[in-house]
Amino acid sequence: MQAAFYDSTGAARDVLRLADVPVPQAGPGEVRVRLRWSGVNPSDVKSRAGLRSKLLPFPRIVPHSDGMGVIDAVGAGVSTTRLGERVWVWNAAWGRANGTAAQWVVLPQRQAVPMLDGVADDAGACFGIPALTAMHAVLARGGVQGQRVLVAGGAGAVGHYALQFARRLGARQVLATTSTPDKARIACAAGADEAFDYRAADAAARILAATDGQGVDRVIEVDIAANAALDLQVLRRGGDALVYGSGAGEIKLPFFPLIAGNIGLQFFIVYHLNDSERAHAIETLNRLLAQGGIEHAIGQRLALAQIARAHELVEQGQVIGNVVLALP
Repeated sequence: MQAAFYDSTGAARDVLRLADVPVPQAGPGEVRVRLRWSGVNPSDVKSRAGLRSKLLPFPRIVPHSDGMGVIDAVGAGVSTTRLGERVWVWNAAWGRANGTAAQWVVLPQRQAVPMLDGVADDAGACFGIPALTAMHAVLARGGVQGQRVLVAGGAGAVGHYALQFARRLGARQVLATTSTPDKARIACAAGADEAFDYRAADAAARILAATDGQGVDRVIEVDIAANAALDLQVLRRGGDALVYGSGAGEIKLPFFPLIAGNIGLQFFIVYHLNDSERAHAIETLNRLLAQGGIEHAIGQRLALAQIARAHELVEQGQVIGNVVLALP
């Protein structure tokens, strides 16, 4: 089978290679998925670049945790009724050597989730990280019912889903921050009542005015290092910041505004959701998908052979939405 891999960290064009490797076999409790699409996420790019560690946990890594395909083989203990299922997968490359940048992947059967009829194949490559990150940020701490919610980076892969989910799950007001007028239009089309340029000097004042001076109940935060000051200005007393990203490895937060505002901070990474959190997120995602109308922001579709270009696009932030690769 064709697979993309790297055996050292570095620039995408320097370390990513294509090769023919043996087709994997499903072991006990596992399924084999013939992949159609592979999703490229910032965490995949950072791992390949060595931003977390220069030392590889495995001699050779086939990257990417997200993907979509069809189960074509099952291991011992797995029902043969799963053969032929369209599925999307999660955590394929998290703590594992072989992710979805290949024609086949083998993984524990629970990590292959049946896809609903009517959902496009390529959308399935966006669920494991972008959609579930957004969903957990909306569901955590009791959910968004009746809340004013601010989604940072509302045109991004996670933010675009978070706006839709917050709107569908009962938020009373949904706001977004973006960096350009085009991105603001995308955020509003996804469900934001208003979108604000987070770099503007009056951003906090405008957000507060939009909430009639009350502040927001929840911020869903893509970059706490860049946006902490703004978040603290617009969160109401007792509000929560759900943080899934940071543009810097170390952050500095002011103690007094946090304690005086009774601010709740929850940092999370979607890879480490516990079983109940993940099950709740998946069940809710399926329910919203079944209702119809969820848009999947796919900004670029490339071939597996273009994986280096895909990594560069994600790394440089050149694409609005998700980048997915078609498997040959």
